Amino acid sequence: MTTATPPMASREEPASVHEQFQRSAQRWPQADFLQILPEVAQHYGIAPCSVTYSQAAQTVDALASAYRGEGLGHGQRVGLLLENRPAFFLNWLALNALGVSVVPISAELRAAELEYLVGHSEIVMAVVLPARVNALLAAAQAAGRALRVLPCTGDVPEWDRVVASTPAPGRAGEHPGAGRDKAPAAGIAPDTECALLYTSGTTGRPKGCVLANEYFLEAGRWYAGIGGLCELQPGRDRLITPLPMTHMNAMAYSTMAMVRVGGCVVPLDRFHPSSWWSQVAQSRATIVHYLGVMPAMLIGAEPSPQDRRHAVRFGFGAGVDRRHHAAFEARFGFPLLEAWAMTETGAGAVVIANREPRQVGTACFGRAEPAVAWRLVDEAGADVPVGTPGELLVRAAGASPRHGFFREYLKDREATDEAWQGGWFHTGDLVRADEQGCLYFIDRRKNVIRRSGENISAVEVESVLRRHPRVAEVAVAATPDPVRGDEVLACVIAREPVPPAERAALAGSIVALALEQLAYFKAPGYVAFVDALPLTATQKVQRGELKALAQALPGQPGCIDTRALKRRQADQ
Repeated sequence: MTTATPPMASREEPASVHEQFQRSAQRWPQADFLQILPEVAQHYGIAPCSVTYSQAAQTVDALASAYRGEGLGHGQRVGLLLENRPAFFLNWLALNALGVSVVPISAELRAAELEYLVGHSEIVMAVVLPARVNALLAAAQAAGRALRVLPCTGDVPEWDRVVASTPAPGRAGEHPGAGRDKAPAAGIAPDTECALLYTSGTTGRPKGCVLANEYFLEAGRWYAGIGGLCELQPGRDRLITPLPMTHMNAMAYSTMAMVRVGGCVVPLDRFHPSSWWSQVAQSRATIVHYLGVMPAMLIGAEPSPQDRRHAVRFGFGAGVDRRHHAAFEARFGFPLLEAWAMTETGAGAVVIANREPRQVGTACFGRAEPAVAWRLVDEAGADVPVGTPGELLVRAAGASPRHGFFREYLKDREATDEAWQGGWFHTGDLVRADEQGCLYFIDRRKNVIRRSGENISAVEVESVLRRHPRVAEVAVAATPDPVRGDEVLACVIAREPVPPAERAALAGSIVALALEQLAYFKAPGYVAFVDALPLTATQKVQRGELKALAQALPGQPGCIDTRALKRRQADQ
């Protein structure tokens, strides 16, 4: 645990995201701010382009003027359903100039999700793709809210095509600016709300994280100053990311780092394994942001001369399979820098393995910087010994423990207080530390299976089962056991269809592999063959849905009871 005081922003620091952008536009007017590659442009139905800081600033100013004319200002929220198009960035900056908070809306959301978001966030306007106008209107009507919807085909909303939903009861004809504090732009401060980001919602309703300007500014400052293998090159770096702008990594780290140093953001519509290296080369990217699934897919492709035809200095991400980490770096020629953060923590408590030794292939995500205070605790809240897994608790060191963190969960004081119980943010992540202070990710605490008093990491079991030659993907969860409390259940997607007559034998083979690699109690007591796993938009397993599925699978035809195979193995 550390006690140093974090560096405070000087009085010369900008007060808002828009002001930071303005400063960079003045310093690097002809540098590229955005680049849309041909493949991405074709997907979106727009022209490929590079947008300089000067060009973006002109559009942002025009948009801000138009939004001001619509009565928008402090204390309001506007939804943006614009994918990773230039329009997202330009409209966000324009609204931020007025003190308006944006609510990024995933294009993957459907009726019930949109209804919840519109009602919960209380957005007064939404700027959306034309194809989703009716969906937003229907969601607003179902939520009983008045909502103005602006179609946006290019970079600028179609102001002459504003659509108004059925007004909420008692609010007929209400102007979006009515009854709100419309303070001038000069009144915008670092603590002014900048965005409302919803968590992935793996369990229960998604939580709305209220994020101030300072949250985003701190992310840019942190990235620009972290150094080591992450050293940025002002006015030169180009960062390519397939992550959605509804994701804090893309919106806060990717965008704000580049804005801070006059770099270029190259947003993709999504990750395309077959064209990834050509996109990296076309963009002249010097930095890539990744999810763990990407290295696994890339290293599975046949070696090609394209593997090294790039200018990438480093990758920034999380979740790379430890089996692929070293091999990826050796083949493609740049380090994958594993990092840890959450939407809630922002840059207030981010940790990254940006200096050697990085402990490649061990799930190490680095040492915490002096500005981050941390603890590892057991279920009773007591600090655990070095080497023992515990829940990671974090806060900013010094007098402002929530510096750089989210402000609160919208309309959920109880959840906010629970997360900050005892003055520490409770991450829910199971982590261990070594003698040198290196931190190693083990699992999400809520995904730990407790069987006969033994704690079992779902991720650990999954990593072993993936080694089976007939397993394409796997997810592990707890299923109730009347004697042992929980039992281990593995949901398996086979590489090829498994006839019913062969399922028991294959399940036995999978358990045998687990018994070879793990303590006997960690082996699956059930192996269920499934066609798909419940995933989020960013391809993460929805653990809440998986847990519910695991409770229902035992006794079903595709679920094999392998508990009899779980025996202590003889010492080798």
